[in-house]
Amino acid sequence: IEHFFFDFHRIRFDNEKQAHVAIAFEGASWTSEYAFPLMLLQTMLGQYDRASGVGTSAATRLGQELAQHECANSMSAFNTCYKDTGLFGVYGVADDNKLDDMMFYIMNNMVRLVHTPSDEEVERAKFTLKSTMLMALDGHTNVCEDIGRQMLTYGRRMTTAEIFSRIDAVSTADIRATAAKFINDEDHALAAVGGIYELPDYNWIRRHSYWLRY
Repeated sequence: IEHFFFDFHRIRFDNEKQAHVAIAFEGASWTSEYAFPLMLLQTMLGQYDRASGVGTSAATRLGQELAQHECANSMSAFNTCYKDTGLFGVYGVADDNKLDDMMFYIMNNMVRLVHTPSDEEVERAKFTLKSTMLMALDGHTNVCEDIGRQMLTYGRRMTTAEIFSRIDAVSTADIRATAAKFINDEDHALAAVGGIYELPDYNWIRRHSYWLRY
C-alpha cells in the first residue's frame, strides 16, 4: 500500500514580500531501522535564523551557505515519524526575489548527504542530537509525554543509554545509504504560500533531487 504521494500546493500572493516553502520526501516510521539515521540527517541539515546573529558561524553547512549568500530569512529541517511512514524535509522562509537561490542551496545540501557527508559532520550531529533529546526531557510534563509516545510507538520505554547506543551505532556509510534511499532521485511533496513567483517548478526541483556523477 502506498503511503506517500508526491503533490504540490502553491498559493501565490504577489503583494507579499516573503514566501514560506516546505518541501518533504517520504520518511520512515518510528520503528523503522532508518528512524535514527533520519534523525541525524535532520540534525546535519539543522536550522538557521537570520535574526539570531549567528550568520556564517551557523552549525551546519546549509545554514552557513544560506547566511553567506543572504538568500533566506530562516530555515529548519524536519523529520516527522508516524506509525507506518513519515515526512522528511526542510521548511524555509525567504524574500520573494531570493526563492530560486534558497531552493538551490537546500536541494544541493540534501543531495550532498547522499555522496559526501563527512565523518566530522556525523559526529557533531550525534552530539547535537543527544543534547537536544536530553533538553527535551527537562520537566515532568515532557518526561510523561515521552513515556506515552514511546509506549504507543515501541510498546516500551527505551532508556537514555539505549537511545544513545543506537545513535552511536550509526556510521557515515549508514547516513549515505539512508540519504540515497529517501532523497536521491525521489519524488517530493511541496507546499508554498506568499510571494512565490520565483519559486522553481516541480520539474526543476525533481531534477535537483540527484547529482549527475560519473
